[in-house]
Formats: sequence, structure tokens, C-alpha cells
Amino acid sequence: GFFQSYAVEVDIKDASNATCLYADWMMRFLITYESNNGDYKTTTLNLSSSVTHNGSVCGNDTQAALVAVQFGEGHSWSVNITKNNETYQGDFITLTYNTNDTAVFPDAKRKGPVTVLVKDPSHPVQLNTVFVCHNSYFIEAENITQIFWNVTMQAFVQNGTVSKKESRCPADTPTSAPTVPPTVANVTTAFTTTLSPAPTTAPKPVENPDTGNYSLKSGNKTCFLATVGLQLNVSQDKPLLININPKTTVADGACGNTTATLKLNDGNSTLIGF
Repeated sequence: GFFQSYAVEVDIKDASNATCLYADWMMRFLITYESNNGDYKTTTLNLSSSVTHNGSVCGNDTQAALVAVQFGEGHSWSVNITKNNETYQGDFITLTYNTNDTAVFPDAKRKGPVTVLVKDPSHPVQLNTVFVCHNSYFIEAENITQIFWNVTMQAFVQNGTVSKKESRCPADTPTSAPTVPPTVANVTTAFTTTLSPAPTTAPKPVENPDTGNYSLKSGNKTCFLATVGLQLNVSQDKPLLININPKTTVADGACGNTTATLKLNDGNSTLIGF
């Protein structure tokens, strides 16, 4: 897998013991924190093998549904989900991480739980439809990057049975624009590209791509270096070659203890994630 982490499965039952909320997904977090010596470091917070879902609720017409999980040494994550007559949609995502967990934050200056609240950028999903997203996608807020993949989720399940009708995320359908645009401007999706229509005449040969130098910093120290020329070879009826121009490409991402994420945005809605 692109990321190594534990999967979470939450199956909430109503009073009649029928499934009312189902979610199965994988996630991890890149968190930048201040160390005791004043430097800023980026660490990776993974789910542990033991996850609880205390506080998760079904929701109804007047009360939001809630998926809440607790893991590791005092960490928790939740999303509340509201519905109207036709759709349901994530509202806010809350992450609480505990810097007293020395395995993840060995030298954190600030000790104790830290809570970050972010608006869920996902688009509305029709009732009696399950939301599915296999590819990874990122939600960024403050000093946190939340990474999700292999997501299957349905709130307000009808008749106790998860629907077979799917609503796919934009990351799973790169050539199709989402019907409702994301509500958070700085959300990025890995491995998507916007393609121009294939030319009707034979395209001119594409030269080798220029070499770019890309780097990331953790605090004031460089933690990631890449010197690389990049060309996308898109398989379709008429193959399409796209060179990534280093003069217009911006590097973003974060470094953790065991994982580094590099995201390259070339300014033309093309984003490559490593």
C-alpha cells in the first residue's frame, strides 16, 4: 500500500440492532510541533491496532450523526454528519492529539491534548448511497495534514443495509469534475490531473522534461530533496505526454519520522503526490 496503517471499521446499531451508520477507512496525520529547543518538527501519527468508537451516534432528522474514534495514547478523531431531505454531508472534522505521547512527540515543548477543528470539504451524498474513495486525499489545516484512503462510509443507513449504490470521490474519477466543488480552498487530492482533449492531428514530439530541484523544510532544516525531470504519459485512445515545468511547479508537503510526503503543483491543476 501507499501508506502502512491500520484500518478502522465502525458499525453503529440503532435501538432495534439494525445498522444505522457504517464507516470503514484508513487515515494518518502529519503534525508539525515545536520541540523543547525551539525547532519545529513534523511527526507522523498513525492509528494503533486498538481503536474504540465511543460516542458514535446514528443521528436523525434533527440530530447530526457522529463517527468518533479513539486510539493510541489519548488521541481521537471524529466527524459529525448532517442530512436534509435528500442528502447527507460531513460538517466538521475534529482531531485531538496528545503531545504527552512520547513515542510520537518525544520532545514536544507543549504538553497535553491539542484539538484542531476543520470544515469537512466533501460534497453532499444522496441518501441511501454509500460514499467510496479508494485513492488518497488530503485535508490541510493549521499545522496538520490529514490523509485518508480506502474510505467507505454511509450515514443514515436505511433498513439496516448498507447501499450498493456508490458516490465516488473526485480522486477516484480524475477525468470527471465533481458535481459540487469542495468548500475548502486549500484541500488537495493526490494523483489527479486535468487533461485537454486529444488533438485531432498528430501531436508534435514532446522533448524530455526539464530537471527541477524540489525541497521541503522541517523548521529551518531541509528534510527532503528531489532533483528530477517529470513527464506524465497518459494512456488513452491517443497517448498524451505532459512535461512538468519546474519553473512553474511548487513543492509542498511534510516530513515525518518514517514518512515524507511531497506534493508538486505545476500551476495548471496538475498535482503529483509522492
